[in-house]
Amino acid sequence: MIKTDILIVGAGPVGLFTVFEAGLLKLHCHIVDALPQPGGQLAEIYPKKPIYDIPGFASVTAGELVDNLMEQIAPFKPGFTLGERAETLDRQEDGSFIVTTSEGTKIHAPVIAIAAGLGSFEPRKPPIENIEQFEHKGVEYMIKEPEDFRDKRVVISGGGDSALDWTIHLADIAEEITLVHRRKGFRGAPDSVEKVQKLAADGRIRLVTEAQVVGLQGNGKLNEVLIHHKSEGDFTRETDFFVPLFGLTPKMGPLQDWGLDIISKEGIKVDTFDYSTNVPGVYAIGDINTYPGKLKLILCGFHEATLMCQSAFKRIHPDQKISFKYTTVNGVEGFQ
Repeated sequence: MIKTDILIVGAGPVGLFTVFEAGLLKLHCHIVDALPQPGGQLAEIYPKKPIYDIPGFASVTAGELVDNLMEQIAPFKPGFTLGERAETLDRQEDGSFIVTTSEGTKIHAPVIAIAAGLGSFEPRKPPIENIEQFEHKGVEYMIKEPEDFRDKRVVISGGGDSALDWTIHLADIAEEITLVHRRKGFRGAPDSVEKVQKLAADGRIRLVTEAQVVGLQGNGKLNEVLIHHKSEGDFTRETDFFVPLFGLTPKMGPLQDWGLDIISKEGIKVDTFDYSTNVPGVYAIGDINTYPGKLKLILCGFHEATLMCQSAFKRIHPDQKISFKYTTVNGVEGFQ
């Protein structure tokens, strides 16, 4: 079992910044996130999108912001459980909690900070009748470990940054890559589009546009996809993996069963004194929470994380006085 001071649910920018604020108070954090890498929707959906309201940056891309936050929190050595969704919350006799993930990982902490953005992200699945039959048997909605695809035949479907970036990355790993997109044009970054087109021109990948994967076949494991082309009709393609990358849909998910005061379509209700929820020891910060005057901005989430950590310290160490130091003061352990 993993033990920590603060368990942070969500590895988006607010969750990452919480590690920094907690670290200044000598509190250790562990982060759990359903996505396979830190950054939340910034990393998964729009890593190259510019952000203009982060103090000190006239403009910073979402990916750069995540990289900077990871560098900022590195001295505090947070733990990460990625690619697993926080499922159940069990309160212990001493008031602490054990959270169990979708993969059975158990994390024990006296404080839970929910920084899950718009909720857990679930993949948008293509409307293929038997797709669930092949999930984790050839159908994958996320790529957690690229080496799993080494020397394999892979069909990727999608037209955004994720589909393009993984096509480029796996071109040097997989035996065969086919990228299927229903339109001629792509939604991703022009540089990525250019790289994919060059890979296709060089014969290193197969690019099929104006087409969709409409069927899956196999005996216990996927071995063939059926592709419908706008002008050429239907044809099959042998494959070991089908990876539809159509983006993610945010949902509250299992958090709805944690006994929290949730306002439908708005989020988890909190006390703005410290962003605590109705469950003592559980806080909600960032886009997942709601209160009068709430603004769903990253910088607002940073402020909420700061106040939350002060309250968490008092809960974890009720007999200790906080000796808060500005981060410009030399000698702050873990931050030099």
